[in-house]
Amino acid sequence: MEIKKDILWRVYLCFIGIVLLCILVLGRATVIQQVQGAHWRSMGDSMHQKIVEINADRGTIFSEDGQMLSTSLPQFDIYMDFMAEGLRLKDGKVYKENIDSFATAMADYFKDKTARQYRKEFDEAYKKGSRYYSLKKKISFEDYKTLRGFPLIRLGKNKSGIIVEETSKRIAPFGLLANRTIGLSREYVNSEGKVKKMNVGLEMSYDSLLNGQNGQRVVRYISGGAVPVEGFQVEPEDGRDIYTTLDVNMQDIAETALLRMLQSIHAEYGTAILMETQTGKIKAIANLGRNANDTTYWENDNYALRVTEPGSTVKIATFLAALDKGTSKPGDLFEVGGAARMQVGPRIVTDAHAMPRPVLTIEECIAHSSNIGMGKVGMKAFGKDPEEFKQYLAKYHLDKKSTIDLSAVPAPSIAPLQKDHGGLMNLITMSFGYAIQISPMQLLTLYNAIANNGKMVSPYLVNSIRNKGVVVKQMEPRVLEEEIAKPSTIKAAKKSLELVVTEGSGKKVFEGVPFKIAGKTGTAHVADGNTKYGHGIYQASFAGYFPAEHPQYTCIVVIRTRAGAGLYYGGQLAAPVFREIATKVYSMYVERKTPKSYEGTKDSTSYFYAGSAKAIKNVLGILNVPFVDSLEASRWATMYAKKFKPVIAGNMVRTNVMPSVKGMGLRDAIHLLEQMGLRVKIQGNGKVQGQSIAPGSSFAKGQAVILNLA
Repeated sequence: MEIKKDILWRVYLCFIGIVLLCILVLGRATVIQQVQGAHWRSMGDSMHQKIVEINADRGTIFSEDGQMLSTSLPQFDIYMDFMAEGLRLKDGKVYKENIDSFATAMADYFKDKTARQYRKEFDEAYKKGSRYYSLKKKISFEDYKTLRGFPLIRLGKNKSGIIVEETSKRIAPFGLLANRTIGLSREYVNSEGKVKKMNVGLEMSYDSLLNGQNGQRVVRYISGGAVPVEGFQVEPEDGRDIYTTLDVNMQDIAETALLRMLQSIHAEYGTAILMETQTGKIKAIANLGRNANDTTYWENDNYALRVTEPGSTVKIATFLAALDKGTSKPGDLFEVGGAARMQVGPRIVTDAHAMPRPVLTIEECIAHSSNIGMGKVGMKAFGKDPEEFKQYLAKYHLDKKSTIDLSAVPAPSIAPLQKDHGGLMNLITMSFGYAIQISPMQLLTLYNAIANNGKMVSPYLVNSIRNKGVVVKQMEPRVLEEEIAKPSTIKAAKKSLELVVTEGSGKKVFEGVPFKIAGKTGTAHVADGNTKYGHGIYQASFAGYFPAEHPQYTCIVVIRTRAGAGLYYGGQLAAPVFREIATKVYSMYVERKTPKSYEGTKDSTSYFYAGSAKAIKNVLGILNVPFVDSLEASRWATMYAKKFKPVIAGNMVRTNVMPSVKGMGLRDAIHLLEQMGLRVKIQGNGKVQGQSIAPGSSFAKGQAVILNLA
């Protein structure tokens, strides 16, 4: 009995000891969690360190005159840490006092949820202790600035728990303009769940330069976000800026003219390229294709580099080769008949229409675009050795990829030219534009060489690469061939191309143009996958240069029709587009350069200033200087001199339209532009002499504008 009592007593003691120990552990846990919780959570966070990347700013792509073509805008992902110490102190006093007004502000501004819905979501996240609650994603700089002023958020990150992550979004300020050539820079998630970049155009070709080098920093996580650890940071190296050869005005001219024609005939696609003759600079490159689901057009492919059978525009290569070899000379006659159909060597060749005479000179075969005539020219020159023709095509760089500074340029295709029946058939066909597939860019380069007196230069799109405004690499014209043909051959080719416009297939289109144009029309049946030409799709083209006597610009227009189109000849479709581009570019860029003599007179019109209208009037009043007031109640003004008398005119400022700040002092310019939501970057000292976003252009809030001071 005594033994039993002793055992029970020991069991009771053990049980009581265990209960007391449990009470002690629970009590200590309660103290740590409830009383000291914030302290220990903060300490735990402070021990959590991580190396994070600092994204470098991607470089901007500019036109040659400094207008922004592709740039990055900041955007922000906003999160909240509902376990932030400031939100938990004093039983959540700060949270309770501000959450209603914060929910109302969110609902009123973003208008995507009601205040009640916001409040419910916030309370649920607060109750769960969410440390990374997604508040808003990809909001603009303007939205972020507004959000920072909301109740609760304006208390700062420690009290509000706000976490801000900045990213960037690539935009094209000019929208459609040269969009495919400039390219896209966007991210996508691949099948493995990894974020990848998809670029085309210049964005792809110069991706590594534009991208820069990301930096790194060590961060320590605390309540409300992450704090950098001092002394453990590698600064990012921002991407380089690319200055292209493109001219925004010329690009607009080319795209507008091309789009108008494509829409009028419901064409499949078209391209128009404008090149500076002496240098090879691409001043405009339009690529427009019809969307599959509707009748709108978009820059959906780089048709300027797509290889196709060109048709009659390539006849000039046959002309050059025959004259340079010496088998033909200017004025040689070729029988073309009167029925537009004739046997040439082993095959029957047809012309699109009857020629004006049964016998034409070699120049007239080009002017009137005779397939029969050019087939005979090719047969006479290379019938005994068709492969020799390839050597001339190689000299004209038609057998290799275009040397333009873009990635993924497709290779041309030339049919076999052996010494057999098939080779002869290909030779004759190639002489007037089939059995060879080349790109519009290659053909443009050849025509440009003719305009440039035989010197072939490479086309290029990038004029310079800069780092924070400093030129780190300046591109120069690159000569591919000093002389593609004898001077006499080039002279004869020029005469033939002028005859096209004055007497031949381009005469009707170019009548009345006040300057000389030289060029060649082209029309090609488009083959399907089985090399059949009967499904009624055509490629119309015109390649040439202007002004013909002193060429400054070379241009090519290529249009692919839809099946069964009523109009399909190069003279009907491509030549009118060429004419519109040429006449507008000539009037804006060529005619104005023609030197004129003026009588020298003393003048004061170079005096120019801009800024606050009130400040300008105050200064003139203090100086007691009379002036002409044309302000019309504008807050901002420009001041210029007319007959040595100041004239103050209003400088109108419209919402979302870039104002002119030329002539302003730095303070006025920054004040005006930042009020409009722009981020201002400065280069130089003095008054504003230039701005990266052209006056009158649209812009996005948060976009950067560079002011050049001098």
